[in-house]
Amino acid sequence: MQYKNIQGLEVPEIGLGTYKLHDRECSKIVRTALDLGYRHIDTAQMYKNEREIGEALSVSNVPREDIFLSTKIWHTNLDADDVLQSTEESLRQLDTPYVDLLMIHWPNNQYDLRATIESMLVLRDQGKAMNIGVSNFPLDLLKVVNDEIRAPIFCNQVEFHPFIDQLDLLDYALEKDIMVTAYSPLAQGKVTENNEMQEIAQKYDKSPAQISLRWLIEQENVVAIPKASSEEHLKENFEVFDFYLEDEDFERIDQLEKGTRLVNPSFAPDWG
Repeated sequence: MQYKNIQGLEVPEIGLGTYKLHDRECSKIVRTALDLGYRHIDTAQMYKNEREIGEALSVSNVPREDIFLSTKIWHTNLDADDVLQSTEESLRQLDTPYVDLLMIHWPNNQYDLRATIESMLVLRDQGKAMNIGVSNFPLDLLKVVNDEIRAPIFCNQVEFHPFIDQLDLLDYALEKDIMVTAYSPLAQGKVTENNEMQEIAQKYDKSPAQISLRWLIEQENVVAIPKASSEEHLKENFEVFDFYLEDEDFERIDQLEKGTRLVNPSFAPDWG
């Protein structure tokens, strides 16, 4: 495992995304991931699997302090009181006194962002959320919360893979030492179908998925949380620390068409 140092904190570069993992399958996958060496687990209130993840953590031999655990507040729970109550419920479900990172899952302009952040900071001061962050925040909105509200934002979790452009966000994140967590880092399987990715993968005797993850984590301040629902894919996603992309191959991926946004619900913000 390799780590990114963000604001003085070491965060595992590859984590496990758990969206659409449920029930016994979820607990099994998380336990297997921890056994394989994963130390970064990402969930959310909306995923409805915090209890199963909590069960997996509780039976694991890995000490809680060695695990970077993040969850996200759903976009209808952003009222100041709801932030506190829903996070307390998340902690009960996860069977842990704290999360390492608590994020706003999606922006919602029906709620006062400053009041939402203030409640998150209360949780941080209580030791229940070691760091706070956001998810799916376009750059202009990230600047509002980080520069205008002056919230101590640790992370912005966004869709990020070889077919979407996050360059401006990356520049800002690096300037402010904010972590960018890449979800859907394999573009929901589309990286395996791309000819360029296949050619590069063949050169390194790796899979296109491994090339995509390597391209992501070789970038400053970027970590990735691929989902996996089998031990085989857990291992594959983890075996990306034994090679580096040559500059020409990194640039080939940079040059791929970047217009593919896969996650864009009706309540999504204006991406700009």
